[in-house]
Amino acid sequence: MLKHFLPDQHVKSIFDIQPESLKEKGVKGIITDLDNTLVEWDRPNATPKLIEWFDNMRKNEILVTIVSNNNENRVKSFSDPLQIPFIFQARKPMSRAFNKALKQMGLRKEETVVIGDQLLTDVLGGNRSGFHTILVVPVAKTDGFVTKFNRKVERRILDWFRKQGKLNWED
Repeated sequence: MLKHFLPDQHVKSIFDIQPESLKEKGVKGIITDLDNTLVEWDRPNATPKLIEWFDNMRKNEILVTIVSNNNENRVKSFSDPLQIPFIFQARKPMSRAFNKALKQMGLRKEETVVIGDQLLTDVLGGNRSGFHTILVVPVAKTDGFVTKFNRKVERRILDWFRKQGKLNWED
């Protein structure tokens, strides 16, 4: 059961994920979480550095879709200025939103990665749905109400993975 919580990769930041390395692995698409993955959960807009990251993906013909459990207003107001497709109220870790994003991009699972900051939503959902998963260190040290609970559970799982030598993780 715990294997579903183990990401295929882990990196410090979204900026450690470069299109060249994705393309080498045959990746053509990214399904990414929004809050605390791309920007702080309470930051309304993308940073200049993040806009540059999106542009770099676009130039390299890597499609990006934001899949978030947050509400439509939050996700739409972030995504629309960037012209990035999105799915809101995704109900992760349920697989429906992951599969919907895949269909919208016109890609196969083998060509797509799931990126997120949470084991209980992003990694679990991506793994259960058959995607390559990449865990990032949360952008902010603070979280919304529901996420605070998830983080407590995640810390126990992360500690177990550390002790097993399966994951080196930074808080």
